[in-house]
Amino acid sequence: MVVTQESVAMNGSRRSTPQEIADALRERIHTGVLQPGDRLPTQAELAEEFGVERGTVRQALRVLQEDGLLSNITKGSPPRIAAPAAARAEPQPTMVGLAPRLVEAFSARRVRIDAACLTAETLMIALGEPVRLIHEGRLRPEAIDVRILLPSRDIDLAFPVSVDGPGEDDDDPVHQRWLAQRNAQGHVLRHNLLALRATHGIDVRVAFRALPFTPPVKLYLLNGTEALMAYYMIARREEQEDGGTLDMYDVLGTESLLFHFERTTGQRDAAFVEESQKWFDALWETITSDLTLS
Repeated sequence: MVVTQESVAMNGSRRSTPQEIADALRERIHTGVLQPGDRLPTQAELAEEFGVERGTVRQALRVLQEDGLLSNITKGSPPRIAAPAAARAEPQPTMVGLAPRLVEAFSARRVRIDAACLTAETLMIALGEPVRLIHEGRLRPEAIDVRILLPSRDIDLAFPVSVDGPGEDDDDPVHQRWLAQRNAQGHVLRHNLLALRATHGIDVRVAFRALPFTPPVKLYLLNGTEALMAYYMIARREEQEDGGTLDMYDVLGTESLLFHFERTTGQRDAAFVEESQKWFDALWETITSDLTLS
């Protein structure tokens, strides 16, 4: 492989940072100068090219490795350029697509799940699979940390809402139906996870906070490396209740298509995961409030 003179400007008075070296090598990969299967130059060659110490080169290579751009990483020889990540399957209904991703996330030693949603129904059901595998001894996480953002009970929801609009008093049957579901599903989810403390000695934490708005999408963040997002699709439907028929605009959350983004798939996916995590953390730490499942 021919080493380009790209680094001449970098070899001046200021030494290149690991990120700058990683960006330069990433650009060669994206423009085809480096092809899948090609070996990188040795660390000594890269250090000479960029005018840095080998430790700086190693840091740059770790950045590229985390982005999934390098393969065959061993101490004995330079790594190769990885083949492009295979295209992911078409988006699936949320109920179908979430469970297998949770199983993969629960294979980590320390599991972190963040979710922002209208209710915890889909997450509650999808968590059943990794919980079952833990009970069977096929998954063995040491710690599980789950944070969930749900709409506050005190706001006027954009949906679900009665077709005729909210009632004049606080006893809005559509709102009360949503609130009962939110609380019941949250209780079940928390119970099933916290039970793993007693049965398997896992350090489990489950926390809820209340959003001051209706989320237009559902978002799941897994171990800081994956983001799964689905739009809430609103439709008019009727449901029979003890007090009669509820004619409402509601969402079909479990059937919404789930789009998957992974940090190692490429720069665009990595940016989406990172910004989604920042968005969630900012909400958690600022405008949300304590949520009690009554």
